[in-house]
Amino acid sequence: MKAIDCLVNVDMGDTAPPDWMIRVKEDYFKGGADFLRSPELPELVDAMDAAGVERAILISRVGRKDDRARRYAEERPDRFALGIGGFDLLRPMRALRALESFVRDHPVAYATVGPSFWGDGMYPPSDAVYYPLYTKCCELDLPLCVNTGIPGPPIPAEPQNPIHLDRVCIRFPELRLCMIHGADPWWDTAIRMMIKYRNLRLMTSAWSPKRLPASLLHYLSTRGRDRIIFASDHPVLSMSRCTGEVANLDLADDVRQAWLHDNAQSFFFVPRKPGQ
Repeated sequence: MKAIDCLVNVDMGDTAPPDWMIRVKEDYFKGGADFLRSPELPELVDAMDAAGVERAILISRVGRKDDRARRYAEERPDRFALGIGGFDLLRPMRALRALESFVRDHPVAYATVGPSFWGDGMYPPSDAVYYPLYTKCCELDLPLCVNTGIPGPPIPAEPQNPIHLDRVCIRFPELRLCMIHGADPWWDTAIRMMIKYRNLRLMTSAWSPKRLPASLLHYLSTRGRDRIIFASDHPVLSMSRCTGEVANLDLADDVRQAWLHDNAQSFFFVPRKPGQ
């Protein structure tokens, strides 16, 4: 079955990793040497082909010079799009201008923000500091991915409780919003939120598919068939490992194909018509 990997890192070995990343590698994922390395373009394409991944979204940051993700997307637009983050939301106009400029010039599939990873974890997604970003994403019809669940690094976790997206979905029903990196330990809250709001999705990035909770797989197989989106967080978890584990799960073929490919295609790559 074909797949779209919606969250891939290509620059983790380009700079010295912060201490918290080392701790995540060694304490959380028990990662080896490949955890913090940057793949060359032919190597990455070969890994995608071996895992059945026809397209990948590479993580980039605004203002980064000699950006590997951007370079790969320019060289192989048939295989890559970009997820863009790194916004200083305390300087909203500068951040919004940077986002709009980047979207105009590059193949951006979504913007991304991690509430635990900036501002000392003091700003949950319900805080008004995010509202300019939400508004701009609505104007651009650009999906926004927000980290949910307790993060691996030793940083504040509470702002990533998915309940903080409740008011966001109420205030911004036009916003295409996706929870990323799962929602542990608040899976049931995330599922209930997706039942409640049509514009909300969940991406299984950074989660071994075989370790996903039974409640999420049940939701995926029933009323949430169009709500769950596949991603590996490669090389944190390899593409081949993740697609292989999906293949081994007890799922109907149409459910598996929706998770691996179709939901990402419709959510990130198909523009909406006015009023949708």
